[in-house]
Amino acid sequence: MAYGMYVKFTTQAGTRDELVRLLVDAADSMNHVEGCQVYIVNVSETEPDTIWVTEVWRDAAAHADSLKLEATQSLIQQARPYIAGIEQIPLVPVGGKGL
Repeated sequence: MAYGMYVKFTTQAGTRDELVRLLVDAADSMNHVEGCQVYIVNVSETEPDTIWVTEVWRDAAAHADSLKLEATQSLIQQARPYIAGIEQIPLVPVGGKGL
């Protein structure tokens, strides 16, 4: 069963662009990760320190496996100084364009 999530990153004041750069790098690296179907980085038009990431995976195991990758772990370490908070909303994708 497909697995998805919305992830809301709240950044330290004034560091949104730095975290966006890292997350876009992460999105690019997902092109080579089997099981990742969608990884989209979005910025909020109304909240200057907010980033939303939309993720869709083949299944929850594929997502969990991606978190174990050395490249992912490195990115997480680089991103930590910019992050003030993270909220995750798990989803079950059921259909639509792009799935």
